[in-house]
Amino acid sequence: MAVLTGVVIMSVFAWAMRFQPPAYDLSPQFRDGRFHNTVPRPARSFLAGVSIWYTFLFDKPAGTTPDRVIPVRTLTQSELLAAPDNSVWRLGHSSLLLKLHDKFWLTDPIFSERSAPVQWFGPQRFHAPPITLDELPPIEAAIISHNHYDHLDHATVMVLHERVKQFIAPLGVGATLVSWGVPAGKVQELDWWERTSVDGIRVVATPARHFSGRGTGDADRTLWASWVITGNGFNLFFSGDSGYFDGFKEIGRRFGPFDVAFLETGAYDTRWEAVHMLPEQTVQACGDLGGKWLVPIHNGTFDLAMHAWDDPMERVTRLASELEVAVSTPEMGERIGLLSPHAGQAWWHE
Repeated sequence: MAVLTGVVIMSVFAWAMRFQPPAYDLSPQFRDGRFHNTVPRPARSFLAGVSIWYTFLFDKPAGTTPDRVIPVRTLTQSELLAAPDNSVWRLGHSSLLLKLHDKFWLTDPIFSERSAPVQWFGPQRFHAPPITLDELPPIEAAIISHNHYDHLDHATVMVLHERVKQFIAPLGVGATLVSWGVPAGKVQELDWWERTSVDGIRVVATPARHFSGRGTGDADRTLWASWVITGNGFNLFFSGDSGYFDGFKEIGRRFGPFDVAFLETGAYDTRWEAVHMLPEQTVQACGDLGGKWLVPIHNGTFDLAMHAWDDPMERVTRLASELEVAVSTPEMGERIGLLSPHAGQAWWHE
């Protein structure tokens, strides 16, 4: 039965991958038909990959999902419109709602119940989003880090694109959005170190150490990126997904220091730390970037690894305290000020 279920899942993934983005031969990251990291990922044998997927799908340890209700502060559009400028709200996982220059921005929005190509199987949300898609105010820009299902959600994009002025995405991801029906005039694709400006806010695509793919035949056909977001009086970093690498030091040298670094802390394992940082590496990356405050993201919403669901926040806050790194842990839906964040509370405790 387990084998049959696995075959069905892989068939669904193959069905989901119906679009091949164009080639990007002018990109230094693109060769042999695929994008590449500056620091290559270690090779993994086929059997090792099968073993990881089998454990992930059918043999997880206890504790990877919460045994309690995740606290969520419900948001309304009127509350957002009345909120101070230079604010941010965690909506869950890596989805952030930012108020910049009195307009709203989103990162990696996913409002679906599951992070998967279908809604009847796959990682299910621990909590509802703090706000519904219908209640969101108009969005100046949505920034996408890469095309994995927990960062690029088809159902969310199909509802959201009517109220989003611009989508900013890495090479190939923008082409995917256009193939879904998002007007091409709303989409900007950037390579690493390229930049654009929207409403006076500069957005730079910066390197990450990760991978891409939504099906069985599209591995690394689109680029992945982290992002620098700079405006009047603020400088922010959004990591997307990344393993630890020297690129953080280079980003910090070119664009730091940052008022807030929103850094991936979750879905990690020593078997794949080349593409997802361990908590110790997240704290190190914050230092490399010159981050004044660390906000851990990519946790608290989906079960995407074999660690306990609250392990990311426990470990990263303990390490940050030991190293005297300022860390903010807002509840889902809780506002923090980008120029004067507060520490938040241990919302993952009972």
